[in-house]
Amino acid sequence: MYPLARSFLFCLDAERAHHLGLKALDMAHRGGALPLLGAPPAPMPVRVFDLDFPNPVGLAAGLDKNGAHIDALMALGFGFVEIGTVTPRAQPGNPRPRMFRLAQHQAIVNRLGFNNDGVDALVRNVERAQRRGGLLGINIGKNKDTPNEEAAADYLHCLQRVYPLADYITVNISSPNTAGLRELQEEQALRQLIGTLREAQEALGARHGKRVPMLVKLAPDLSDNDIDAVARVLGDLAVDGVVATNTTVSRMGVESHRHAHEAGGLSGAPLMGQSTKVLRRLRARLPQEIPLVGVGGILSGADAVAKMAAGASLVQCYTGLIYRGPELIGECVEAIRRRRYAPSRGPVAPE
Repeated sequence: MYPLARSFLFCLDAERAHHLGLKALDMAHRGGALPLLGAPPAPMPVRVFDLDFPNPVGLAAGLDKNGAHIDALMALGFGFVEIGTVTPRAQPGNPRPRMFRLAQHQAIVNRLGFNNDGVDALVRNVERAQRRGGLLGINIGKNKDTPNEEAAADYLHCLQRVYPLADYITVNISSPNTAGLRELQEEQALRQLIGTLREAQEALGARHGKRVPMLVKLAPDLSDNDIDAVARVLGDLAVDGVVATNTTVSRMGVESHRHAHEAGGLSGAPLMGQSTKVLRRLRARLPQEIPLVGVGGILSGADAVAKMAAGASLVQCYTGLIYRGPELIGECVEAIRRRRYAPSRGPVAPE
């Protein structure tokens, strides 16, 4: 059914289609019609961050910013669903239009700008969710009008609010759509921010009687020297994991498209090579006990396998789900399963 639904949705403005698609997904879930979109994958348990995931394929942050569709998304068969990015206070994001399809490239440009209803609304939604199936990650950020020198307070507020409810938490310092945010990836700023959050994480663990893993999400546009510096800081601070990567400001490979000039982050197939390159370099420089989540450009099972071959323990998709539909989830799980249980194999090169 998904190709028919996609044909209709692609006739609409991208952001309107986004909201309509989520509403339709909720209705299908409540009406028991989700199997029409395809059967969820067979279990493939993996243990990462001291958590047990039903399978290693997850949904990246950004699709469900407010955590309003958790149960329907989990019912598609994801091993984990990451909601957010959420900020302390509600904010509208950037002016519309702010999402653009580059269909022939299987890509999207967005400059949404952390549009969300605020962390209190997200907490209420999570508390109502039944959360059957996969694990839940919550992605946190700062408000647009919060200067970087005060960013830690925003991240701390969100961390404290979502800590009791999350299976893991991701610190987003890599979106290109909040002015200055990526400056928090600079070595000294990163050490100060993540050091502060690590201290809070340990205190919250003692208070709540459980340790919730904290991951850091990075940009694909870092130079090799910047990647090395980031890996050094995150290794020193012993973060629980790294998500590689967010969207890119590059337009390499899509320069001729009519939407290539639009400001924002590019996701989808053109991101695959660069995001996997960053993933591979991080794996070579981070301590082995820090797992990586590979995201960016996954539109097939082969892409998911390439991320695993580059060093990922888990993978996430988002834009691929828009273009391929829920069948992509099972395809990725099965491709990773075949790779894991192949009797003999050489290195799997990214495509």
